[in-house]
Amino acid sequence: MPMYLYLGDITRMETDAIVNAAGTDLRRCPGICDAIFAAADTEELERACRKLGRCRIGQAVATPGCGLPCRYIIHVAGPGWYGGEPRERFLLAGCYQNALHKAYLCSCRRVAVPLIFSGDCHMPRAASLRVAGAAIADFCQRHPSMEVTLVLYRQSIYDMAKRILGWEDAPS
Repeated sequence: MPMYLYLGDITRMETDAIVNAAGTDLRRCPGICDAIFAAADTEELERACRKLGRCRIGQAVATPGCGLPCRYIIHVAGPGWYGGEPRERFLLAGCYQNALHKAYLCSCRRVAVPLIFSGDCHMPRAASLRVAGAAIADFCQRHPSMEVTLVLYRQSIYDMAKRILGWEDAPS
């Protein structure tokens, strides 16, 4: 199954699609979402998101790449973190599954995914990595033609992912 880890900036990934951790209103918000809006043609991306309207928690929607080196940005609205209820892990796994399914429906073969809804005010990173790893592995098992790269922006998180998931580095 083609699942990889990459340490770097998801907005520079030359791939079919990247995933954005969005709010339900699809507006620019802190975190990876802000980085994606900043690197893209912001006005074009804001227009594309306004056209889509709202996105329910767990739902994924697609916009064009808007100046990024990808064909699509897959936006997924994620759950809050209220202490670790099983439902929170289920909802987070659904975010990964639905984002990858939307990319699949857009005929994407290579997708870059950040660690979504993790860290400050969200699920602890180790738990989030386990959820992400299981959800991505499950999807890739059912769709072996897709290559999914989990993109991490900080060395410490990348090292943690290597220990927890044991995945290979993305090919150069």
